[in-house]
Amino acid sequence: MAATVTSVMGNSSQPHRMKNIKAVAESPGLNSIPSNYTYSTNPRHEQFLASDPNDDDSIPIIDFSMLTSSSPDQRSKAVHDLGKACQDWGFFMVVNHDIPEDLMKKVINGVEEFFNLTDEEKLEFEGKDVLDPIRCGTSFNATKEKVFFWRDFLKVLVHPHFHFPNKPTGFSDVSLEYCKRTRKLARELLRGVSESLGLGECYMEKALDFEKDGLQIFIGNLYPPCPQPELAMGMPPHSDHGLLTLLMENQGGGLQLLHKGKWINANALPNSFLVNTGDHLEIFSNGKYKSVLHRAVVNNKATRISLAMANGPSMETIVSPDSRLLGFEKPAYKPMKYKEYLGLQQGNQLDGKSCLDRVRV
Repeated sequence: MAATVTSVMGNSSQPHRMKNIKAVAESPGLNSIPSNYTYSTNPRHEQFLASDPNDDDSIPIIDFSMLTSSSPDQRSKAVHDLGKACQDWGFFMVVNHDIPEDLMKKVINGVEEFFNLTDEEKLEFEGKDVLDPIRCGTSFNATKEKVFFWRDFLKVLVHPHFHFPNKPTGFSDVSLEYCKRTRKLARELLRGVSESLGLGECYMEKALDFEKDGLQIFIGNLYPPCPQPELAMGMPPHSDHGLLTLLMENQGGGLQLLHKGKWINANALPNSFLVNTGDHLEIFSNGKYKSVLHRAVVNNKATRISLAMANGPSMETIVSPDSRLLGFEKPAYKPMKYKEYLGLQQGNQLDGKSCLDRVRV
């Protein structure tokens, strides 16, 4: 949809517009996946084990009502728990936030309706460049990949300027409200993170120009049923750019994170958000809070829809380890403008922390 490549079905040597995965999955009589969707594990990730259902490790839960409480003791505990979650996991679940469940359902329904538009309608929003304000497509970066991922996406830059598709009807309005609400939630979480690092609660958002010009990206993902889920991958192991990514989904199951050498299933509680730390929080904290490797697996039963809200510094901010956190340590990462980093990651194949590795000292 967003790339001109050889047929995904492998029946033609003539380049043409690539099918989106929704169209592939809905092909009549599809009993096996096309060969160019067969995913081979990167040798660097082979040592990681599948999750054990009886494993005692459970994803940390942050009670947002405690983080915003007028009680100093409650807030202090929430800040401590948040810092521990960032340091030990790079991942946590947020409950008792103030975003209405009805709004969450409406925006997820809007994402589903967008992917149900005709291919011709979606073609209006395919975009040409990885930093275009509205861009929909398939896989991750189909122009660079030899093996494709079982995923269609919609990516929209929604802050500091709100862009959005004008279809389906009403999707833009409900998403604007959702973006405002989740941005406020992300700001409060970032303040707690800043405080947990021993900085003032507003220090990070000012240092990274988050409040006025911070980047927010709306990322809708569609993972349709796959006839051979053991051979395909929705998204490969990767870390996110930016500071914090907030995710919700239409059903449990699919997202996995790497913790202590094992892939852990991230099953969200109803009306909660799954939150992971990004590369630029790792850079800013000089590695104290590391971004987490995560992936999306697929199934053969139901369509999974997820919505990720990526929150980062302003595009023009040069991000480097903060001097107040270094002490006697040397910076472990080289400074780089966020926009440059974003273009580098989005414009190449997705492979673990390969982009972050480029700025390591």
